[in-house]
Amino acid sequence: MPQPRHPAPRRSATTIAAVAVAVALCACGESAKLPSEAGYGPMPQLPPPDKTAIPTVHIAPAKGWAEGARPTAAEGMSVVAFANKLDHPRWVYVLPNGDVLVAETNAPPKPDDGKGIRGWIMKKVQKRAGAGTPSANRITLLRDTNGDGVADARSVFLKDLNSPFGMALVGNDFYVADTDAVLRFPYQPGQTSITAPAQKVVDLRPDRSTITGPRTSSPVLTAASCM
Repeated sequence: MPQPRHPAPRRSATTIAAVAVAVALCACGESAKLPSEAGYGPMPQLPPPDKTAIPTVHIAPAKGWAEGARPTAAEGMSVVAFANKLDHPRWVYVLPNGDVLVAETNAPPKPDDGKGIRGWIMKKVQKRAGAGTPSANRITLLRDTNGDGVADARSVFLKDLNSPFGMALVGNDFYVADTDAVLRFPYQPGQTSITAPAQKVVDLRPDRSTITGPRTSSPVLTAASCM
């Protein structure tokens, strides 16, 4: 009597092996062909494109300072941490009075991106880079009240946003670029929290938009469509 076939486990094993090989190859990567000094300055040198079957992925995990450690500064100067214990800070904006706003944010959930082998690998890469956590969806205000270079006052400036990123203050209007819309809020100098409802300026495509905020006084926050 012929024995029944069980192809599923074999396919599963093949898939796992393929994933393991892909991850191993990505981990091996390539070596730099130019010294690091060649990549910056007034005339940076760029190596020619190198096509490979599997792209090289070098992940830079986000790590804070070790306990008691700090960067080495020039003679006669020192470096201190202005603030810590922020939840995935992505963008900083300084108000005219010196208050520092930090967008604590991450990418919005994209269920379709997590499907299949590609999605599984993407999740692993994002987790290693520190981007595998849910978005805090808030903007935090940091204030240095005594001028010692350390924020000694902290408050939630805006909350319940949707993956906020770019920020800009124009007059008494504070603009925020969420992943799906540009919002406007009323602002008064010295204000530590905004509770007024948002006014939507324009809708954005949440599935294909990368939001950035300008460093000028322009009220326009740009959305670059990623095709």
